[in-house]
Formats: sequence, C-alpha cells, structure tokens
Amino acid sequence: MISTKGRYAIRLMIDLAEQNSTTPVPLDSIATRQDISKKYLESIVKLLVNGKLVKGASGKHGGYSLIRKPEEYTVLEILKLTEGSMATVACLEEGAEECPRIDKCKTVSMWRGYDDLVNAYFSKITIKDLL
Repeated sequence: MISTKGRYAIRLMIDLAEQNSTTPVPLDSIATRQDISKKYLESIVKLLVNGKLVKGASGKHGGYSLIRKPEEYTVLEILKLTEGSMATVACLEEGAEECPRIDKCKTVSMWRGYDDLVNAYFSKITIKDLL
C-alpha cells in the first residue's frame, strides 16, 4: 500500500506543476490548496529536495519549484523516493539478503511479476499526465 507521504508527495508535485510559475511557490499556499498541514508538507518537501526533484528558495519570496518539466517526472520515481521501496515482499527489496528458501519458494515468481506490473504502470504515468 502506498503511504500518505507518497500520495501527498504526488499531490505536491502536481500543485507545483499547476502553478507553472517562474517564482517559487510558498509551501503554506500549497498546504492551503491541498488541505494538508504545512508541517507534514515540510517533511515531504525535504525528501523531494534531497532527491533533487524540487528546489527551494528561502527569504521573503521563498518557496519551492520543479527542477524539470512535469512530463519528465514519473510517479514511480516520486514513490520510490518517498516510500523507500516499492517491493511487495522484503526478500525482493533492493539490497536485501538473498532468502535461503528462494530456490524452494512457490510464490517468489508471483511477487516478482506483481512488482514488475506495478513498476511498469507507475513508470508510464508522469506529473503532466495527472494535470
């Protein structure tokens, strides 16, 4: 299941794209439009800045803006950044230790197939598609 953080990150990215502004968009105005607490958005935008999906500007006219065009952001990259992993089961997470039962596991191919479907689906949807 996608967390609230992932869902709100996508909403934040859509909001920034909708503003289509050359100046940074204040976080409190995004919070108001999206009906999300500013404090919670601060934790999300920090992830997005660290992941180099948005940039921030401080000061009187500070706020946030997209670094790239809306069509250059996939939902998958946003979710991977905010969720940490999109793997259905722990043994398929990136960097996970190989399961000692992998050769006997009757379900691993099902989980791999499901993960492939999810990743393929979200990699085809861009922020522009959601505008």
